Amino acid sequence: MNEYDVIVIGSGPGGYVTAIRASQLGLKTAVVEKESLGGVCLNWGCIPTKALLKSAQVFNYLKHAEDYGLKVREYDKDFDAVINRSRNVAAGMSKGVQFLMKKNKIDVIEGHGKLLVGKKISVTKGKKTEEYKAKHIIIATGARSRALPSLSQDGKKVIGYREAMTLTKQPKKLIVVGSGAIGIEFAYFYNAMGTDVTIVEYVDRIVPIEDEEVSKQLEKSFKKSGIKIITNAEVTAVDTTGKFVKATVKTAKGEEILDADVMLSAVGIKSNIENLGLEDLGIAIDKDKILVNDFYQTNLPGYYAIGDVTSGQALAHVASAEGILCVEKIAGLHVEPLDYGNIPGCTYCFPEVASVGLTEAQAKEKGFDIKVGKFPFSASGKAQAGGNSEGFVKVIFDAKYGEWLGCHMIGVGVTDMIAEAVLGRKLETTGHEVLKAVHPHPTMSEAVMEAVADAYDEVIHL
Repeated sequence: MNEYDVIVIGSGPGGYVTAIRASQLGLKTAVVEKESLGGVCLNWGCIPTKALLKSAQVFNYLKHAEDYGLKVREYDKDFDAVINRSRNVAAGMSKGVQFLMKKNKIDVIEGHGKLLVGKKISVTKGKKTEEYKAKHIIIATGARSRALPSLSQDGKKVIGYREAMTLTKQPKKLIVVGSGAIGIEFAYFYNAMGTDVTIVEYVDRIVPIEDEEVSKQLEKSFKKSGIKIITNAEVTAVDTTGKFVKATVKTAKGEEILDADVMLSAVGIKSNIENLGLEDLGIAIDKDKILVNDFYQTNLPGYYAIGDVTSGQALAHVASAEGILCVEKIAGLHVEPLDYGNIPGCTYCFPEVASVGLTEAQAKEKGFDIKVGKFPFSASGKAQAGGNSEGFVKVIFDAKYGEWLGCHMIGVGVTDMIAEAVLGRKLETTGHEVLKAVHPHPTMSEAVMEAVADAYDEVIHL
């Protein structure tokens, strides 16, 4: 029997990163993968969607070339070529993970992995099944698009994110159900490509986990781009029998029927915990999640779980951080539990959205006496020069101790700016320290310093 120190089931950003760190720590490591190295993130999620969004952004620039004093006489889009570029980027990234596996001497076992008693795994590919043994087994099988009974996905007229990035024909009309990151990014992409897009959101605002002011700004920007938004709405029935998909949408005003070529269901994700043998072993599960401690150990010694199958935020960077922490603990290193209150969230629409920490409402609910500062990109020289002055940076500080409680951004490139707030909060910086750290001019990042200055009544450029 093939024996290892660590076997990881799943090779997404949780699994492959975990395997690499385990190997670096001198542990004999293998990864079990039934599909493509890199998992959903590299093949069907984070990376290929960013490629699509870049094409949309470039197309948008062409549409507004005259705003920059440029004349572009002829331009058009090739939807197939846009999709193909995205797939090629994904394929290249997956090959990159293959290289990393070889470089770090990690065995890749192809097939479906199932847990067995005695720290063993059976891996089935086709008709062939082999058994492997490890001192430590880490489950990193991720998640998939969640299907609701009223939104049964047929892969043609009612689709999930996988089909949304490989459609052979651009839809003239698209209904997006759900306004989390996935729904918002696809709504932006298809709208930018020229599709008539309607977003249906169950609660009273889009991107509902974000600060309320960010939601309002994004709704304003999206409506300006021609995206229709229906909030406080629920899709109660879907009819796919005709040429178009017809959705019955219930709102406070009553019911209305929407029709479109395609409907994208983006109502969340479902953990991939079926057919893993969890029940046979007695590994504890609650509400679709594997129960783990601060270092990702399940209730069964030698079995661990990280990423979307556990209760932390379902984000690639969270899965990676959890996996690294898990194997460092296994290797005997001194590690601190992950601070889930300091995880950045990013949505790559236009304008981009990025945030970390508490919203203003959450800070008030927790009883903090707060200082709030806000700096609009309309007052930023760099944003004005770049022709993209929508949005703002908003910061929230504890008035008593100066603790940076939250940071919320909407604007061009803010997903690359949020790390300043994450690092500042990690280092327990105060508002005055951010204010006195000289930021380069002219940059978008100056807006962070200016927002902090606004919180402390020292703002110069407002």
